[in-house]
Amino acid sequence: MKIGIIGLGLIGGSFALAAKKYINGVSLYGQDYNPENLTEALQLGILDYSLEVQDYAMMDIIVLAIPVDASLGIGISILDQINDNALLMDVGSTKAAICKKFELHPKRNQFLATHPIAGTEFSGPSAAFAELFVDQTQILCETNKTRPDLLEWAVHWFRNMNMKLHEMDAEAHDKHIAYVSHISHISSFMLGKTVMEKEKDERAIFDMAGSGFASTVRLAKSSPDMWTPIFKQNKENILEVLREYITNLEDFERLLMSDDYDQLFEQMKSTNAIKTILAGINEKNTTK
Repeated sequence: MKIGIIGLGLIGGSFALAAKKYINGVSLYGQDYNPENLTEALQLGILDYSLEVQDYAMMDIIVLAIPVDASLGIGISILDQINDNALLMDVGSTKAAICKKFELHPKRNQFLATHPIAGTEFSGPSAAFAELFVDQTQILCETNKTRPDLLEWAVHWFRNMNMKLHEMDAEAHDKHIAYVSHISHISSFMLGKTVMEKEKDERAIFDMAGSGFASTVRLAKSSPDMWTPIFKQNKENILEVLREYITNLEDFERLLMSDDYDQLFEQMKSTNAIKTILAGINEKNTTK
């Protein structure tokens, strides 16, 4: 089996390594707009060969692991070129735009829209590891539009990787992911920006930063090349979430300014209920 990976960062490289681990007799081909990433992936043994445009028709599977705007740009051309039994899948953080883009393509049934809820703040081929997706959620959208035999193969691979599969409507996916992922990245970027602008003594930041600060701004190390297109594609949902978030921040500011610490306490106490919700989710995941 020949698998082509387009985009050799953390996600693409980890899919390549997972394929090597879980698929017998697989040959890995890779392509990246950054030639240094390709060279590094080959040197690290993540790939067996470089992937050229003329090779698309030879691939059994092609994984698009590039920024979501780039997937929209080249996805149609790839679908045009793949053979009649190949599967193209994307792994982007937004799903509505790409599903809409591909909906009328003659080979739409050879496309699978996925979103692995996995990652770290690190990027590049050296950040990749085969176990990245273990016990992580894999969202599948519009599976009814993917050819059953191709879908079955993909599902079997994901389950071998110990991923937890969930099917969702593409529009619903983008709305929900704005709350649980996109707003987290915005908060992290903006907290990092605020601290850097206000605290000019960088040494003081490093000396005083505890684990809470480090974990909160961890996502601020994420790639702007990846996240700017995500924010663009999911703009309406993100704006809705931002409005709610800003309202809550302004309410916190108002209570603090008015010395209403009893109400601050009550708000924080009620928010503590999220511990129970998250514990229930973790327990459910560990029993699957």
